Amino acid sequence: MASSLSCLLKLSLVADQANAASGMAVHDDCKLKFLELKAKRTYRFIVYKIEEKQKQVVVEKLGEPAQSYEDFTASLPADECRYAVYDFDFVTEENCQKSRIFFIAWSPDTARVRSKMIYASSKDRFKRELDGIQVELQATDPTEIGLDVIKSRAS
Repeated sequence: MASSLSCLLKLSLVADQANAASGMAVHDDCKLKFLELKAKRTYRFIVYKIEEKQKQVVVEKLGEPAQSYEDFTASLPADECRYAVYDFDFVTEENCQKSRIFFIAWSPDTARVRSKMIYASSKDRFKRELDGIQVELQATDPTEIGLDVIKSRAS
């Protein structure tokens, strides 16, 4: 009984810390770079990271317009959570050039539980700062953000 109570208290503490972290600040650069991606198409993708010590979301990596989808997926760490935005260009069946802006919540199974909780509890607030997201994906492994998935969700 005492050990299960101890376990519950630890889980409660971790949940409280994650909830407190959902008041995560968003660095101005996050919004500015997103606006440049959306309006000027300055970037193909942006990878965002939560700096736990500063309690804020910051830009970690900017993908140049010529970079590929494979370059984007390679920039997501295998064992750490991230948020990302990807500007996906495609051609419709009617032969029209289109674009969709994807928001991806990357939370690999191998990431720390605390990190997963902080990213999950901060996601909606952060996403609201990025006006113009058209498609949202949550992924725990690379197959969930394969190019085939992106193509099927774009149209």
